This record gives sequence, C-alpha cells and structure tokens, in this order.
Amino acid sequence: MESEFSVDFRTKSRYLCKCKAADRIVVLMLFVRRAGRGLESVATKNQIRVIKPYWHHGTWVFDDPIADLVQEPFVSGVPEMIDDLVADMPDARQGFRMLFSAAPFPGYQRKLVWVREEMGGNWYRADQPPNEGWLCPALFRYFETAPPELFVKAEPLGP
Repeated sequence: MESEFSVDFRTKSRYLCKCKAADRIVVLMLFVRRAGRGLESVATKNQIRVIKPYWHHGTWVFDDPIADLVQEPFVSGVPEMIDDLVADMPDARQGFRMLFSAAPFPGYQRKLVWVREEMGGNWYRADQPPNEGWLCPALFRYFETAPPELFVKAEPLGP
C-alpha cells in the first residue's frame, strides 16, 4: 500500500523536473517540511527562501506549489514596496526572483522591521523609502512565527 508521502512525492517530482537545479533544492526542502515526519523541518533551517513574484490582475502575486499557494497576492502597501525594489529591473512584471530571510545575507536590498500583528497577518516597515506593508498569514508557510526583521533582495530570473 502506498503512503500519502510517496504519492505526494511523485506529484512534486514532476514539478521538480521543471525547475532549475538551484530551485530544486529549495522546493525539495519545502516538500520535506510539508511531508512532516514529526522531526524539525529542514526548510525551517534554511536561512534564505525564494519565491518568484509576477504581475497579475493589477498586483504582485506568487505561486508556490509546495506551500499550496497559487497567485497569492501581495496587498496593503507591499505592492508599493515591491515596485520600489524592482524599479530598475527591466521586465520585472514578467517575474523575478525574490530572496528573503529572517537574518541578513550578502547583498540584501531592504530590511523590513516588524511593527504589529493585525487580522492574522503582520505589518512590516521599511526605512528606505519609508513605508509599511501587511504580510498575510501565508508568511507562516515559511516561518513558524513572524520574524522581528526580514531581509529582502530582488534579482532578475535570467536565462
């Protein structure tokens, strides 16, 4: 008899075959977290996470099949933060790589500081330029608790 783990792994394996090698590692680690074996997840030990936002129906969204998110929108101030982050990136609306972490990493572009919890999500403040944005509860697909700081970098997808 097949376990739910093996059936789900075959589904995720088809997705992994379509990913670039560097992305496969992140996808596989997130899959391990989702498979949950009662052990501390490998994904929660990752220092840097990656998503690929793109423009859809007037706002920034992202897909993460491992976290069961499809066209998850950024709202309430975060689209403006992203606009600023990718202002000099040609074709960013077609998609770009966003790296984020609860700890500083080389080359990060913005530091976001936790402000408050509201409606299950969390508000973060950026100093340059000064603004605030609300991250919905999807944040908890990547962190067990809302980090006091988030560090972010945007990169073109490249060839």
